[in-house]
Amino acid sequence: MTVAEVTFTVPNALDVIREARRQFGDRVLLGAGTVLDPETARAAVLAGAEFIVAPSLNVEVIRLCRRYDKLVMPGAFTPTEVVTAWEAGADIVKVFPADVVGPAFFKALKGPLPQVKLMPTGGVDLTTAAEFLKAGAVCLGVGGQLVEPKAVAAGDFPRVTQLARQYAEIVRQHRKV
Repeated sequence: MTVAEVTFTVPNALDVIREARRQFGDRVLLGAGTVLDPETARAAVLAGAEFIVAPSLNVEVIRLCRRYDKLVMPGAFTPTEVVTAWEAGADIVKVFPADVVGPAFFKALKGPLPQVKLMPTGGVDLTTAAEFLKAGAVCLGVGGQLVEPKAVAAGDFPRVTQLARQYAEIVRQHRKV
């Protein structure tokens, strides 16, 4: 995996972002997630985040990311929110929670909105990842299904590595099609 997101639900998230930036430099595209407002987005950017992900749509967060030339992926759930996010300058629109609507929703959205780049988050796992990609997702937002809390708590990082390889293979196979 060459992309990592530190969510603002992590204690001392700004310190974690700074330390990850220091340790990994440019080897990882580092971002901040669960960003709810432009103040938090700016703090994350100044700490070293290269992209911002939000669970909801806040046009001011998009505007701030445009100002700093950072990728932004606001959350949306309805077609109106998806279009609003895209028109405001979102690079990718995060459909959240994706498990509520499933891959069929992505396929339906892509009909009238083929230009909008969509990312499912929430409900993406090894059994749904390929279906979301086939339905039109440009990437996958995978959290607890990739970084299993139980594996992390047990220090079972080979398990996380194994899962990362499985997700990467799903994406590779999809791109071959």
